[in-house]
Amino acid sequence: MIRMKSTRSFMFLICPIMVLIFLYYSSGRLHLRSPVQKSQADLNRLLAAGRVVASEYDKQGFHTKLDRKLTPNEKDLLLSLVRRPLELQYKYGNLSKGECKPGYAEAKMTSIYPKFSKPAPMFLDPNFKRLSKISSYLPPFGVRTQENIIDHILKATKRYSLGSELDGISCKKCIIIGNGGILFNKSLGSQIDQYDVVVRLNEAPVVGFEKDVGSKTTMRITYPEGAIQKTERYEKSSLFVLSAFKTMDFKWLRHMVFNEKLRRVEGFWKSVARDVPREPEDIRILNPYFIQEAAFKFIGLPHHNGLMGRGNIPTLGTVAITMALHNCDEVAVAGFGYDMNTPHAPLHYYEKLMMSAIKESWTHNISKEKEFLRKLVKGDVIQDLTNGI
Repeated sequence: MIRMKSTRSFMFLICPIMVLIFLYYSSGRLHLRSPVQKSQADLNRLLAAGRVVASEYDKQGFHTKLDRKLTPNEKDLLLSLVRRPLELQYKYGNLSKGECKPGYAEAKMTSIYPKFSKPAPMFLDPNFKRLSKISSYLPPFGVRTQENIIDHILKATKRYSLGSELDGISCKKCIIIGNGGILFNKSLGSQIDQYDVVVRLNEAPVVGFEKDVGSKTTMRITYPEGAIQKTERYEKSSLFVLSAFKTMDFKWLRHMVFNEKLRRVEGFWKSVARDVPREPEDIRILNPYFIQEAAFKFIGLPHHNGLMGRGNIPTLGTVAITMALHNCDEVAVAGFGYDMNTPHAPLHYYEKLMMSAIKESWTHNISKEKEFLRKLVKGDVIQDLTNGI
């Protein structure tokens, strides 16, 4: 008797889910004048009959699982949840394979995270003080107390975008290259070079590894301790982008922009680059909102009153992905993901350091960050070329 009751409960839960799946797939195959309108009408009837389940959300606001209870507000949310994949199918279904899908990352992100708001400039420009979301936070989550030095730097750099060529592209495909050993011997170089915007992180080398990581670099995002220290290892042409995590980082950048000798290195946790072989117009400051959004909204790290503290700083890779979600039409990643079950696997693609060398981080929460990245992959918001996430 107990077994029969549990079976009935299971069937009561699974049947509405199967209805949703049927509506999703059948509407794309039938020759209807508007699959979106047809699906919405069917769904409305099911909602009225109380036969459809509602979506739940986790603490950050991402869709998670289905539940039997349904409130009026949840009905509206469910409609948007089911309607969005059909809209994407209808919008992009006729595009040729490989063709860039305008607005795809934003649409997919919104379907799993309804609170997502796209407008967020990639780099700081002379009007950065208008950005209220970063004005009240100290670095790394904002610019408070650093306004004057940022003004000084921006007057020298004079440029605040990707450049006229990339700015003119109506649909941008971007890829973030992580430094993980999972990239080694994957032969993804030629595929990586086909992206419009190729983002590299810190001092990860290119020369000698082109077969696996490509040869194209649009921008290199870094901070003083992570920057390339040997000037001959820099690409001939790419944007140098500072992601500032502390007030000292802006002072360091000012020295690099004005080609001043760096005399004091107090405040850094290891040695820093003394020279960046780039002209001021090739230097940018990453919008710190992406650090703030990744930490507090997407991952759910401790707020610590808006100050840097234990376990509340996202990795640079996740910051770069967050930036791309706001500024690219399609987003891919490669070289992300650490498999702690294989301690003898290479940690990075360019050195022999093993996975076992990873120590517990004071600043990062790798497990929570990985949960967020998995949501992006499972929701088809980003494509993971190396399947490490």
